[in-house]
Amino acid sequence: MDWFGDLIFHNDKFLGIQWSFWKVLGWLGNVVFFSRFFVQWYATEKQKKVVIPSSFWWLSLIGSLLLLTYGLHRRDSVFIFAYAFTWIPYIRNLIIAHRHAKAHQTCSDCGGESPPSACFCPECGTKLPTLNSTAP
Repeated sequence: MDWFGDLIFHNDKFLGIQWSFWKVLGWLGNVVFFSRFFVQWYATEKQKKVVIPSSFWWLSLIGSLLLLTYGLHRRDSVFIFAYAFTWIPYIRNLIIAHRHAKAHQTCSDCGGESPPSACFCPECGTKLPTLNSTAP
């Protein structure tokens, strides 16, 4: 069992890494950025079609900003350039997702989405409440 302990803790280093705040930040950025893969995979499997949920874009944005911060600290031009502009499409996709969520109404019977001007759900035909209506 001693050999296993030496693999984990060697020369007072966990996994052979000299840890610091910046190492933790860099690894956290990697974990957050990589986790978006599982979020997208889960959403796609759940709906049985290719889906990219908003959480994917949030994880992309947060992970890339953490990695950019780490790269700036290291003053690594390759690392900095790799993450310097990735936030642009992530933020744009979050804006589009937000507008899409606001621009549609959800059917209370089937959960289908309809444009705000629709009177009936295109999925199940249920009458949808109108925007100016106060009736139930």
